[in-house]
Amino acid sequence: MAESINVKYQKRVIFPKNKQRLFLLQVISKLNIPFSKLAERLNIHPRTLNDWKREKYSMPLPAINEISKLAKIKRPTNIEVKKPFWNNSDSAKIGASVVLKKYGRIGGDPKYAKEKWYEWWNKEGKYKKIGCITGPLPIKIPSFSKSLAEFVGITLGDGGISKSQLTVSMNSIDDKTYGRFVARLIYKNFGAKPSIYLRKNSRAMNIVVSRKKLVNFCHEKLGLKIGNKLKQGLDIPKWIIGNNEFEKACVRGLVDTDGCIFTERHRIKNKVYGYKRINFVSMSPALRRSVFNILNRLDLCPKMRNNRSVQIEDRDKITEYFKIIGTNNPKHEKRFREESDNWLFHQS
Repeated sequence: MAESINVKYQKRVIFPKNKQRLFLLQVISKLNIPFSKLAERLNIHPRTLNDWKREKYSMPLPAINEISKLAKIKRPTNIEVKKPFWNNSDSAKIGASVVLKKYGRIGGDPKYAKEKWYEWWNKEGKYKKIGCITGPLPIKIPSFSKSLAEFVGITLGDGGISKSQLTVSMNSIDDKTYGRFVARLIYKNFGAKPSIYLRKNSRAMNIVVSRKKLVNFCHEKLGLKIGNKLKQGLDIPKWIIGNNEFEKACVRGLVDTDGCIFTERHRIKNKVYGYKRINFVSMSPALRRSVFNILNRLDLCPKMRNNRSVQIEDRDKITEYFKIIGTNNPKHEKRFREESDNWLFHQS
């Protein structure tokens, strides 16, 4: 990032409402890169860029200049440039200026502050149980179970794990009720209450748990991957394979997230015929093969389709799937019930 951004006094840029977000979206579209990559180029934390996009904070003028330069676009004209500390009281401005002049930064002498912190920590801090000093928040350690296997299936389907956070993403409208089920399932297994976030201007819903101990347990004990799960060989963990009940629960979680019921249509002699299908889609060959093998062991006659999906196509087998595996996603349940009396149809 340009050196000019890391200055002591930063003028702030005030956009009209929603224009700061639109400016950043325009930049992303022009550069054709994700937000994380733009943050990397600007040498800032992705969270800072996300806060700018949410318009939680105003942006510093050097950042606007650098972003405009990167995207090769003109600096916005519908902005107002404010002096540093423009939104503080006069006394706060004077105080901040004095501190900056004396120490070169807000917060005083960092070396002195660090020494005093260690002095306090060794004397009394380490004996207190307050805030984050006690370390990572605890979780309930669950035993292997059908409930835990279903959680694994959901996470393999719509989940993602970072170093300190687990996120399950789904449609905020179609999967609204199912999202609440997922949140309860996580709480049941780990005793940690997830937060549910709805993305503005989209139909995305994120169910998030920020617990490092939960992440470590999922990675070390459950066999789930941290980071890009597809590149690391996405598949059903070994502790589930071979246990009939665990396998069914895991497949239920997978199909409830990455599966659907749809109608396959064929035109024959000017008539259109429709056949209902259960379809599970994954870009992981290993995961597709594992799901196929489990469904095959259950005598549900699955078929591999298009090198990306596993389908159940026989009417009786689809009915049997809902009897022996079932679903906790009301969207799938509704579609199954609506179509169960009309599996085959034709129209002129």
